[in-house]
Amino acid sequence: MRLASCLSRRVSELRELPYTELKERWLRQPDCEQVRGLSGVEYQIEIEAFWDDFTAKHLRLVLSSDDGRGWRAFAPITDSFIIAPDGHFVGE
Repeated sequence: MRLASCLSRRVSELRELPYTELKERWLRQPDCEQVRGLSGVEYQIEIEAFWDDFTAKHLRLVLSSDDGRGWRAFAPITDSFIIAPDGHFVGE
């Protein structure tokens, strides 16, 4: 599994979690996870949440991933989504 595939899989997993869990776990508490691709290469995925719209309580999750080597460490692959308190995805 390549870097982009690992990131895409993790985004899909997070999109399955309820709004409350995403907010409690990652809002103002960024975290890094290590995942191993099928090739054995280890990737780092950083997950961070912040208010995209504080008034509406829309939460944006941003994920960035790299392999810690070479130029990719300076230019990680990123993906994000915005979720509303009622669980719908904003802007989709």
